[in-house]
Amino acid sequence: MTNHPDEERIEARSHLFPEELAAGSDDPHRQAEIILEDSDARTEDPEQAARDSHQTPN
Repeated sequence: MTNHPDEERIEARSHLFPEELAAGSDDPHRQAEIILEDSDARTEDPEQAARDSHQTPN
């Protein structure tokens, strides 16, 4: 199971990229948490991430 990202990483990622600013975000902090959790899960188990991906050929 993925650990919850630490607050320092969340704070750093919560600063929106230009395309995210253009689209808007109701909760940049929560958005950062979700992005980092997904990224950590993919890093911890890249084979499962490839199986789950709609972009990676099986």
